[in-house]
Amino acid sequence: MKGNIRKLSAVCLAASMIFVLAACGGKGTGSKLMIQEEVEEKVVNLFGPMEKSNPGAENLSRTAFDITIGMAEEQLGLTVEYRTYTAENYQEKTYDDVALDRVRNSMDDFYLLNPDTIQVLGLEGKLADLSGLNCVDNLREVVKTANVINGKLMAIPQEIVAYGLFVNKDMFDEYHLELPGTPEELMECCRVFKENGIETPIGANRWWLEVFVFAQAYADLYNGGNTEAEIEALNNGESKYSDYMRPAFEYLKEMIDKGYIDAKTAYTYEAIEGEGPDFLAQKTPIVMAYWGAANSETAYGAADFNLQVIGLPSHLGPMAVVPITGYGICAEAEHLEDAMNVMDVILSDEALQKYAETNKVISPSKNVEVECIPALKPLNDLIKENKYVLGANANMKVEQWGNTCLIVRELLNGASVDECMAEFDRLQEESLGK
Repeated sequence: MKGNIRKLSAVCLAASMIFVLAACGGKGTGSKLMIQEEVEEKVVNLFGPMEKSNPGAENLSRTAFDITIGMAEEQLGLTVEYRTYTAENYQEKTYDDVALDRVRNSMDDFYLLNPDTIQVLGLEGKLADLSGLNCVDNLREVVKTANVINGKLMAIPQEIVAYGLFVNKDMFDEYHLELPGTPEELMECCRVFKENGIETPIGANRWWLEVFVFAQAYADLYNGGNTEAEIEALNNGESKYSDYMRPAFEYLKEMIDKGYIDAKTAYTYEAIEGEGPDFLAQKTPIVMAYWGAANSETAYGAADFNLQVIGLPSHLGPMAVVPITGYGICAEAEHLEDAMNVMDVILSDEALQKYAETNKVISPSKNVEVECIPALKPLNDLIKENKYVLGANANMKVEQWGNTCLIVRELLNGASVDECMAEFDRLQEESLGK
């Protein structure tokens, strides 16, 4: 996230009074009052990681968002001012740190928020309930499941970010392998690749192996028809997160021990930049990434082989892993009503259709469908069929996305499965004491 922070605009309410004094024929004085009508410019302030793009900008996500913001500005007769985060200005503070501070101090009207931030602010009562927006009736259930806290909808995204396995189908065909859907099938594929000279069958980085364990840990929780009750049992301590996570961590540890994943390099690799070159060079047949990486030529969108994006393995079959971000409104926003109206426009089916067509993404609206590239069809089908696992859930007292990522890193760095499970237990005990 680069660039300078935009100068913040203030709303100026102008009223001028002009007094004209005139003398007439030496007789008394008179006065005439001229009042200029007060003019108010309606402004809604957005805090996010991006500035408003210039016409013709190459960054599609900015362009798509700007299109929908333009619709809101035109329909509502207001201006949305972008207030932006840049690492240069905030130095050691992360985007999440800054967003938390700004929402808690009611510095802006609405925000683009990450999953763990939505959870924290929602529990603190700092975010407005979006349940009354017109667009809510059209949302996919996955969005509501992820972002409802205590019966209130805290945030809504403009797209659903789904993670899956990116596979080189040509390499699977070369060794007569079917694409895997279960942990056992994936393990067998890795064995065949390894025995045929593929040094590291699965390319990994220090950020995204968490989606690998989510798919296995929570397949039953999200697909067994008893989601709310299971989450309630976790929140009150009747069930343990470590019981869900242990089989997934044991499986990941086995993959590492067999050399199917290189833990040392994964611990240092940045997403795509680390494992990406070997995947594109066809030295490794499998990586983990998110939907948009298949559309971007700077990621995996220009592969010289038959790229397929499939679900992550679970005993129920392949699963999409979905961490929901979203736009939330400050509960004490200065322009609360206008911010609500902006959200209703940019999240309308009309706006989401334009957004999805521009970015080629999965829409949060069940009424909006965009034809995806062939490589993404398997993952898209899973979303349509509601075969997913959430990587973030605001209803869970223990934040999932960030905590699981850190604990997986400990495994990569040599921690035992028991030590990793002890950390989940510690986090759960801490949440029960709050």
